[in-house]
Amino acid sequence: MAAKNQEWPEAGDLVIATIETVTDYGAYAKLDEYDKKGLLHVSEISSSWIRNIRDFVREGQKLVLKVLRVDTEKGHIDLSLRRVTKRERIEKIMSWKKERKAEALIRSVAEKTGLPLEEVYEKAVAPMEKEMGLYEGFERVLKEDTEALTKIGVPKELADAIAEVAKERIHVPMVKVKGTIELRCMKPTGVKIIKEAFLGAKKAEKSRDAKIRFYVIAAPKYRVEVLAENYKHAEDVLQEVAQGVVSNVVKAGGQGTFRREK
Repeated sequence: MAAKNQEWPEAGDLVIATIETVTDYGAYAKLDEYDKKGLLHVSEISSSWIRNIRDFVREGQKLVLKVLRVDTEKGHIDLSLRRVTKRERIEKIMSWKKERKAEALIRSVAEKTGLPLEEVYEKAVAPMEKEMGLYEGFERVLKEDTEALTKIGVPKELADAIAEVAKERIHVPMVKVKGTIELRCMKPTGVKIIKEAFLGAKKAEKSRDAKIRFYVIAAPKYRVEVLAENYKHAEDVLQEVAQGVVSNVVKAGGQGTFRREK
């Protein structure tokens, strides 16, 4: 964020950097997130022998680098490329992209509300970054509505605007799992019992952090679908919901079974 540009990274931090100058002894890079410059010494570029440094780094290239040392008095930052693992590089790039997108989303919120950007940062960005992370806050509001923000102190007007922008600009990938529930209840109120079992499961949808859908295949068979952010959570919710529906019908004097579909 804007305020972070005035800070210094710490040893061990991963940073996004743009190579500005390449020399025989290394490369000078601008740290995009801090508006500082650092040195990537040739010995920290690769573990293998380097014949031509430009085979590894070039001007204008963006890299994920690791901060080795920081001297704030001299203004020196030593960087490393060879100490960054593949997993660290991927995770850092994803995090950086989310942060940049979050900044663009906040600008959209400011435009939508007509408030100065500084005021939006003070009243919304600060509490969101402190409690959940900025981009994560936009994702949370999609799942939990504006209450996710108002309960941490974001004014209702801003929370509403953030929710609108999130719905317009963010697509949360979802996975889907499904199964078949077979229910029978010969009691006079059997239809009502089955209906209430499904309604009860649907009411708890929000607390499960997933979307639950029921369809009639052909009585007594019903399909249940669960959409969630990952397969493990989706599977857990599917089993919990299906078993809950079956259990409620059985307790009321009916019969029921559940079969997971591929």
